[in-house]
Amino acid sequence: MSASGGGTDTDTGTHAAPGPDGDPGADGGAGAGARPDIGRAGADLLATLLDGMDAALCAFDADGTVTHWNREAERILGWPAEEAVGRSGLAGWAVRPADAAGVADRLAAAMASTPERRVHECALLRKDGGRVLVRVQSAGVRGADGRPAGAYWAFGEVHTQLDFERSVALSEALFADAPWGLVMVDADLRPAVVNAQAARALGRTRTSLLGRPLGDVLLQGVEQVEAALEHALVEDAGPRPPADLWVAVRTADGEARRCWRSGFVRLQTPLSQEPAPLGVAWLFQDVTGERLAEQDADRLRFRAGQLHRAGGAAAECEDPMEAATVHLDFALAGFADSALLDLATGPQGRLVRVAASPSGALGPVARTPGAGLPVPYRAGHPALRALDRAGAVRVSAWSQAAGRAGAADRWAAERQWPGDAAHALCAPLRSRGRTLGVVTFLRAAPRPAFARPDTAYAESVAARVAASVDLAQSAC
Repeated sequence: MSASGGGTDTDTGTHAAPGPDGDPGADGGAGAGARPDIGRAGADLLATLLDGMDAALCAFDADGTVTHWNREAERILGWPAEEAVGRSGLAGWAVRPADAAGVADRLAAAMASTPERRVHECALLRKDGGRVLVRVQSAGVRGADGRPAGAYWAFGEVHTQLDFERSVALSEALFADAPWGLVMVDADLRPAVVNAQAARALGRTRTSLLGRPLGDVLLQGVEQVEAALEHALVEDAGPRPPADLWVAVRTADGEARRCWRSGFVRLQTPLSQEPAPLGVAWLFQDVTGERLAEQDADRLRFRAGQLHRAGGAAAECEDPMEAATVHLDFALAGFADSALLDLATGPQGRLVRVAASPSGALGPVARTPGAGLPVPYRAGHPALRALDRAGAVRVSAWSQAAGRAGAADRWAAERQWPGDAAHALCAPLRSRGRTLGVVTFLRAAPRPAFARPDTAYAESVAARVAASVDLAQSAC
C-alpha cells in the first residue's frame, strides 16, 4: 500500500510496481516464467471490486498516506481518486483543521488495534467546502512481518446508516415482540419466516411452520388466505387496506374459529433493476372477540326490531290466533327455518298442532287444516319436556345420531318433525301462571345448533304468542 511509484491507477488509487520494461506488474511478484498480464489483471479486479462497493473506502499506508479511494468516497466527498491518492492524511483537505487531531488519533488507534474493527462518527469536509457527518468502520492492516502496514476506513453518511439500522431494528422487532402476527411466505406460498405471535396463533413452533403448506396448519379458510397471498404476489398495485379473514386452527381444546385482521405486503429485492418479488409479508391480528361482539350486537338489534315490528303487525289482527302466527312469522327471519305451534288440551295436557310452517316450501306460518287431533309425541319428546318443566329445551341430531347414515332423517321423523330438521328449540307458552302449549323452532343441517342467546329470544317470542293464545281462548 505504498504511496510512491508511477503506476497509480487514477480510478481507484490502486498502485502497481512497474516491471523492468516499464510494464506494470511484469514480474507480478511471481518467479520466472510468470505471465506478464497477471499483475495487471489482479489490479483491474481490485479496482472493480473497490468501485463496486456500496460503502466508501479509503486506505492508508503505515505513514498515513492515502493509497486507495473508491468511487463511493468520491461521490460522498467530491474528491476524485487522482486528487486524493498520495495525500498525507486527511487534514487540510478532507478534514477541517479543528477536527484534524481527533481524526489522526482515530487513525493511529485503528492501526494499533489490528485486527479489531472500530466504529465511530466524525465530520469530513467535502470538496465544495460543505461538511458531512459519516459513520466510519476502521481497522488496521498488518504486513507479512506482522508489523502495522496501514489501515482502511469504510464509511457512509450517517443518515443512510441510520435508515439501514432502523430497517434492521424494525425487522427484528416484528420478528420478536410485535403484537401482530407476521408470516413471510416465499413465491411458493410456504412460510419462510414466522414471528413468535404468529406461531402462537397457529398453535405451532416457529421452526415447525417453515416450509410447510398453509393447508397443514389451517383447517378452514386456507383458500381465502392463499388467494390473498397470490394476489399480493402478482399484483403491484400498492398497499391495500386490511381485511378480515375467518380461519379455523387446531388448538389443544380442539378446532377453534378465529377472525384475523390481515394485511399483505409484497416484498421485492432492491438489488436488481427489474423488481423481482421475494414473497409476501402477511401481518394479522386476532380480532375474534371484537367481531363476535359486533355480530351479537347486530343480532340483538335485529331481533329487537323484529319483535317491535311483530307487535305492530299483531295489533292490527282482529283474530288473536292470527296475531299468534304473525309473531311466529317475524321470529323466523334469520332465526329458524320453520316453526310449529302446539297447544295443550284436556286434563292430561296432550299437545294438539294448531299452526305450522308449510312443509317443504317457503311461506308464512298458517293454521293447520283439521286441527284437533293430538300429535303422537312419544314420552321424553323435547316438546313434552318443555311442557312439563315450563322451560325451554334445546336438542340437536348431531349429539345423538352422529356418524350413522340416515340417522338424522330418522331422528327427525321419530319426533314428528320435517325430515330436514337437525336442530330444535322448544319453548313453553306461559300466560297468567299457566302453560298453554309449546312452540318449536327448527333449523336444517347446514345451520348451527341453537345456543343460549337463541333460547332467550325464543322465550320472548313465546311470551307474545302465549298472550295472543290466551286472549283467543278467553274469547271462546
